[in-house]
Amino acid sequence: MKIVGISGSNVGTKTRTAMEYIFKMIREKYPDADITLLDLAEYEMVFSDGRNYWEYDGDTKYVTETIMAADAIIIGTPVFQASIPATLKNIFDLLPVNAFRDKVVSMLVTAGTAKHYLIVEQQLKPILAYMKAHSVQTYVFIEEKDFHRKEIVNDDVLFRMERLVEDTVLLVDAYARIRQAKDAEYDF
Repeated sequence: MKIVGISGSNVGTKTRTAMEYIFKMIREKYPDADITLLDLAEYEMVFSDGRNYWEYDGDTKYVTETIMAADAIIIGTPVFQASIPATLKNIFDLLPVNAFRDKVVSMLVTAGTAKHYLIVEQQLKPILAYMKAHSVQTYVFIEEKDFHRKEIVNDDVLFRMERLVEDTVLLVDAYARIRQAKDAEYDF
């Protein structure tokens, strides 16, 4: 199983910190999983100009091809000005409309306050649905107060992160079994 994480901003550290927690949990609970964490701050991405994702070069090509090869994607995003960051939106723009077909996508959000809790429902989930993702319905929302010196200090958040990892992997397995059963019906 290939799991790709996206730390969806090119500034700040909280989302990256949270994604590192998630990937530590994956390594501990699912050591056979093939995991890659893409921190968009570490890549020189170009803006989408309408080309197919495989026509780009360099970091843009690597990031988009890595995402397209995944079975599961865990998106970590901060909330800036009541919205997802442009760096994350650009990733969606670089990919084809069916990019997430047959992929499980789960979400983790960091924000300054609880006022931004519905950003996932109003912005991120509609984009993922349009791109045909199998979304994990629950997501992890982490506020500023849940961090202290680059550590997550809220046990409830850590529990929800563990559950997000488990739900993501279980859904990948469930959808794989469903596809296998459907493919068997065609007798090719």
